[in-house]
Amino acid sequence: MATIRAGAATDVGKIRRRNEDSALVGEGVWAVADGMGGHAAGDVASDLAVTALRRLDEVRDRDPFDVRDALTRANDDILAAAVEDPSLGGMGTTVTGLSLVTVEGEERWVVFNIGDSRVYRFVGGDLEQLTVDHVAPEALTQRRGVITRALGTIPGPKPDLWVLPAVPGVRYLICSDGLSLELGDRDIAAVLAEQADPVQAAEELVRRAVVAGGRDNVTVVVVDHVAA
Repeated sequence: MATIRAGAATDVGKIRRRNEDSALVGEGVWAVADGMGGHAAGDVASDLAVTALRRLDEVRDRDPFDVRDALTRANDDILAAAVEDPSLGGMGTTVTGLSLVTVEGEERWVVFNIGDSRVYRFVGGDLEQLTVDHVAPEALTQRRGVITRALGTIPGPKPDLWVLPAVPGVRYLICSDGLSLELGDRDIAAVLAEQADPVQAAEELVRRAVVAGGRDNVTVVVVDHVAA
C-alpha cells in the first residue's frame, strides 16, 4: 500500500463573496471541485461532487471503472438536487483529482478530470500538467475560458481518466483555476520545491495566489507519494 502524505488549503480570494470550491483529502482519493461561477449554488454542486468521491474513498480494491462510476453518480446527484429544489437549477462544478486503484493486482494511480481545474505532477524539480483543460478553443489563448465539460449537465460529461504507475518520490498538485489564474508554472514549482510539508506547500500556494490578485476562490491539495 502506498504511503501518502497530503495537505489542503483554500481561500475565498479578494473578489468573491462566497467560496464555491470544495476539496477532499481522503485515504485513497484526493480531489478539488470548483462550483461554476455565475451559476446558482455552485458551492452546493461542488460539495455534492466531493461527497460522491468520499463514498468512492470507502470502496475497497477500487479500479478505474469505480472512479468513472463515482463521477457519473456525482452528476446524477447534482441533477437530482436541482429537481428537488428548483432554486438550485443550473448549478454545476468542475472536478479533478487522484485515486489509488488496483489494476491486475498492482497498485496504480488514476488521474481524473472534468472541467478546467488541474492535476500536476512534480518530480525532480519539473512541473507537468497531467490534465487537459476543457475550455472552448477560442478561449485557449486567454487566461480563462468558457468551460465545455462540467458536472451538472444532460447528458453527463465524459471524464478524462489516465492510469499511471504508483511510484514513490512523486508529488502531485490538485487545484482549482484560482491558482493557475494567478501563478505561472515557475512560481508554482518554486513553492513545491521549497516547502517539503504538503500542508505548508498548499497553504503557501494559496497565500501567494491571493496576494497576486485573488480574483477567484483558490483551493489546493498537495499529495506526496513517499517511500514507506
